[in-house]
Amino acid sequence: MTLTNPIVPAAAAATRVRVPPLQGGDRLTRDEFERRYRATPHVKKAELIEGVVHMPPPPVSHDDHSGPHLRLCTWLGNYLAVTPGVDGGDNPTLLLDLDNEPQPDAILRILETHGGQSRVNADGYIEGPPELVAEVAATSASYDLHAKLNVYRRTGVREYVVWRTFDREIDYYVLRGSQYERLAPNPDGIHRSEAFPGLWLDAAALVRRDIARVLAVGLEGANSAEHRAFVDRLASKPALR
Repeated sequence: MTLTNPIVPAAAAATRVRVPPLQGGDRLTRDEFERRYRATPHVKKAELIEGVVHMPPPPVSHDDHSGPHLRLCTWLGNYLAVTPGVDGGDNPTLLLDLDNEPQPDAILRILETHGGQSRVNADGYIEGPPELVAEVAATSASYDLHAKLNVYRRTGVREYVVWRTFDREIDYYVLRGSQYERLAPNPDGIHRSEAFPGLWLDAAALVRRDIARVLAVGLEGANSAEHRAFVDRLASKPALR
């Protein structure tokens, strides 16, 4: 019987390919970014924005990120629950183009089977722009309101919501033509989504942590005629494909 020596010769070990660590500021292709990301399991969040690696530091307090993040997801999740044909995600990986692979805090998308502009690929990642992206940022100096805003605009994200927690402000952008414009609230102070009819937001209530008010306004939107018409329109899409 011949036994195979399990010890790898030093020469063979030396030829093993070593993957460089993922570091903020690196300029990489998307393929190389993904290769290094997979080889760096201790990194919990990294994004490729315009070919540059961004590795945001962990938030310093609950009020900076985790609390607002949950409340944003609660607002979107309640709309998702009553709108068949719509999907959502918390910290999903988005494959937007060859230079951009962000990981936003939350998204809302119309399913590809119902006429949406993004799809889930064979590896389980979202390709293409979701209709709505939401981010929690510290201040207006954040790259969420500069580099990432430009990426989302250029790749066709129809609505972009940014909660600036230090500033206690929410910016709501809609894509009109090739530019983002601010979505003004109605006289009653409610933002009404254009991409998702019936998705209504009382931004002031969200900022002051009045989630009961946020959900009450969301329920009004879900019971509106525009939401019922949207649900009917989504239901008709599969038959047209």
